Amino acid sequence: MTRSPVWHPFTQHGLEEPIPLVTHAEGAILHTADGRRVIDAISSWWVTTHGHCHPRIVAAIREQAGKLDQLIFAGWTHEPAERLAAELVPLMGLPYVFFSDSGSTSVEVALKMALGFWANRGPREGSPRHRILVLEHSYHGDTIGAMSLGARGVFNQAYAPLLFDVGTVPFPVVGREQATLDALELACLTQSAAAFIVEPLLLGAGGMLIYAPQVLAQMHAVCAAHGVLFIADEVMTGWGRTGTMLACQQAGITPDILCLAKGLTGGSLPLAVTMASEAVYDAHYSPDRTKTFYHSSSYTANPIACAAALANLAVWREEPVAERIADLASRQAEGLAMLAKVPGIANPRQCGTVIAVDYVGGGGGYLSELGPKLLAFFRDRDLLIRPLGNTAYVMPPYCIEPDDLALVHEALAEATGQ
Repeated sequence: MTRSPVWHPFTQHGLEEPIPLVTHAEGAILHTADGRRVIDAISSWWVTTHGHCHPRIVAAIREQAGKLDQLIFAGWTHEPAERLAAELVPLMGLPYVFFSDSGSTSVEVALKMALGFWANRGPREGSPRHRILVLEHSYHGDTIGAMSLGARGVFNQAYAPLLFDVGTVPFPVVGREQATLDALELACLTQSAAAFIVEPLLLGAGGMLIYAPQVLAQMHAVCAAHGVLFIADEVMTGWGRTGTMLACQQAGITPDILCLAKGLTGGSLPLAVTMASEAVYDAHYSPDRTKTFYHSSSYTANPIACAAALANLAVWREEPVAERIADLASRQAEGLAMLAKVPGIANPRQCGTVIAVDYVGGGGGYLSELGPKLLAFFRDRDLLIRPLGNTAYVMPPYCIEPDDLALVHEALAEATGQ
């Protein structure tokens, strides 16, 4: 068999595990070259919201591709970007939109905005601030800045010389939330903190860890009291995953800086935005060119991707997306109640449309020996479920059929034999 020249992400090719070839997809279903029908139970890495190949989004991509495919965005603009920004502002509650390409780059942009905010304000506004605070077990992406914000471990240990130091606040474990708030307050007081970045309500790659909206609101209040910028990384939690458009809405807060990607285009094309408050924008607004926000990429605000995002917003406006989310959350709750009774399953938990369970035995963490076994088990049952070590989670497109979701839940119960 000829070895493919493709080097896949987060894949140890030395294990020689099979890599299915997907030919087409529709809704929550992937179809492979060998004729298999695979249920996409994790939205193809958390991106696909309304389902694969949504007709409205596909049509928008096709139409825009025939008009304007790409344009430099430094000093130039185009209608899809202008319209998209105008629609995002009232929807997300922040007045300025900076485009980029992925979740990681949206976080990089947020970091540079925060540091630029403090650098441009100058000494007259107080001592320069440069320290970034993060939440324990966080994951914010795989570019250098975003990786520096993440929990130190197998994901980034080989790249430690590249990473900058951050201040880490303990995760708000149930019953010990005050320790988190006290640590955050101390860090704000003593570490020249420029910003605090969080995954609101649900930490993804860190193990699908959940905390309460009131804790999110309290952390935001601590930062506000000390003038520390609050960055919400809603790359995964946004677009309905936690039950509302943004997880921050459940806490009744608006961050100073907001990162969005994944579901921004319904999962169809790569596009991200970092949205900023008036104060953050104004700190960079000046006749002094040295205060320019120096960030871009070649494909910033790609017109085709922006058209896909506009179609996604139209789907949210004109289709019963909220009802689909509520229905999916209800069916997930029923499945989780069943799984909670299965021996060998621990810590069943849910946040909106997402459920997760831990499997007992085999050790915890990303390198748990259960991980590869669980992955193979689900793959053999025509399910796309990618465990985080001994943790399996279900985060499907909102259109998943009830019978398919039931199959997913049943497989999670059967997987305890691994």
